Amino acid sequence: MSYRSAFRHGLFEDRCVIVTGGGSGIGRCAAHELAALGADVAIVGRTAEKLEVVKAEIEQDGGKASTHICDIREEAQVQATIDAVLAQHGRIDGLVNNAGGQYRAALKSISTKGFEAVVRNNLTGGFIFMREVYTRWMEVHGGSIVNIIADIWNGWPNFAHSGAARGGMLTLSQSAASEWAGSGVRVNVVAPGGIASSGFDTYTPEAFEEIRKVASGVPLQRFGNEAEVSSAIVYLLSPAASYITGTYIRVDGGSPNARQTGTLATESRVPPFDGFHRALPTRS
Repeated sequence: MSYRSAFRHGLFEDRCVIVTGGGSGIGRCAAHELAALGADVAIVGRTAEKLEVVKAEIEQDGGKASTHICDIREEAQVQATIDAVLAQHGRIDGLVNNAGGQYRAALKSISTKGFEAVVRNNLTGGFIFMREVYTRWMEVHGGSIVNIIADIWNGWPNFAHSGAARGGMLTLSQSAASEWAGSGVRVNVVAPGGIASSGFDTYTPEAFEEIRKVASGVPLQRFGNEAEVSSAIVYLLSPAASYITGTYIRVDGGSPNARQTGTLATESRVPPFDGFHRALPTRS
């Protein structure tokens, strides 16, 4: 069995795409789909063992991938990683800025150190990767950048530190899209809502019980899956999106549109897109 992508075979042939946070979750799925469509995928993460597992999976499926250990928050490591990707692949056509993370906490309890750590993980690190990819390759050769944020619309209670960082990434992307258009670089954003992936496993049982309640407030009455997010990423990287820059695609089942003045469905009538053949079981 192979990845069941909605896009044509060979779409990214002879292209190199970097995927940060590629060792698990949405990043792992996107790396698989891009490789299945012909891309040379450079998977970036902090844990060598996880990256090697994904690389082996992709190669078993007939794709091509390289692994690069990097903490996106550390400028020197990012620069060394981009040097390594260029040395190995000779080009960088796309960047999926997916690495990030946060923890559940009431705003009043977040320390300054904790706030700054989450901002550095979800905004500063992505900025460093964007800037270095642009100045070292894309400024001359063009390319496409897709930054992953979250369902931040109308605020994000108990995740205010991450909401602030993700909101910053959205406006950073819009600014870069304007400044870098003259170099043939498109910059867009994908904003996932509740996605059933390995990210769910990082929360405590108590925090996950609160997250579980989210699905009942989604018009489509379910969580999304990794393949549904990956499809949006692949579209924005593809030539089909060549006139799209500085905008975002929400992959959230319509959750920000749910209003107390209306009545939501009581069951899901839209089945998930079953694209990722190596999807792992997740909490739900």
